Amino acid sequence: MNLTKAKYHLDTILQNLNPKDFIDNDPISIPHRFKTKEDIEISAFFAAILAWGQRKTIINNGNKLMHWMGEEPHRFILDHSDNELKQFEKFVHRTFNSTDVLYFIEVLRHWYKDGYSLEDYFVGDTMKDKLSNFHISFFDNDFVSERTRKHIANPAKNSSAKRLNMYLRWMVRNDGLDFGIWHSIKSSELKIPLDVHVQRAAFHFGLLTRKQQDWKAVEELSANLLELDSVDPIKYDLALFKWSEAKMD
Repeated sequence: MNLTKAKYHLDTILQNLNPKDFIDNDPISIPHRFKTKEDIEISAFFAAILAWGQRKTIINNGNKLMHWMGEEPHRFILDHSDNELKQFEKFVHRTFNSTDVLYFIEVLRHWYKDGYSLEDYFVGDTMKDKLSNFHISFFDNDFVSERTRKHIANPAKNSSAKRLNMYLRWMVRNDGLDFGIWHSIKSSELKIPLDVHVQRAAFHFGLLTRKQQDWKAVEELSANLLELDSVDPIKYDLALFKWSEAKMD
C-alpha cells in the first residue's frame, strides 16, 4: 500500500474516533484525573512506566500508587514522610517492585525540590538523544539499584523505548486525549510508541518493513508517518492501534 492510500485509511479511522471514548480503559485515564501540570506529568510518568501487561491491571496499580500519594502526587513527591513511604514497600507490578518505585520517588523528590520537572531532563538534538540523556540523568545517583535501570529504556542500546515515547506523546500532543502541557518538544519530533498492535497495523499499511521491535523500527515507522503529516505524525498511533485491535476482535 502506498503512502497516499495509507493516509486515507488512517485519516478515516481517526475521523470516526472520539478520543475521549478511549480514555476510561487506557492508562492515560490516570493523569486525566488531575488538573495541575505537575500532578499530570508525575501521574502520567508512573502510568507510562507501568504500561505493560493487561490494561486493567496497569490502571488498577497506577491508581493504587496515586491513592497512596494521597491523590496529590506533586505534594507527595515534595513533602512525603518516611512513614508515608512504608506502604510502597509492598508494591509489585510485574517486575517493577518496591525497590524501583521508591527509587523513582526519591529521584523525583530531588528534581522537584531543586525547581526542575520531568520535562527539563528530556534534552538533546534528536529524540534519541533526549531519551538517552533522560536515562543517564535518571540513574545518575549513587543509591540506584542495578535492577531498577531496566525500567527506563535507552534507545542508545537500540531499545524501542515504547513507554517513554508514549509518555512524551501524552505530554506534548494536545487533542483532548493527550495533554499538550510540554512545549520544549515539538509534535513533529515525537516517535511512535511501537508495540505489537502498532507493528501489525504498520506492516499492513506498508509503513514498516523491519521485523524487530527496536529503535531502528521506531525511526523507520516514524519517518513514514512524518510523510503523512509533517506537523503531527504521531496522531496516527491511535489509528494504528485501533485498526489492529479491530482485527483481533
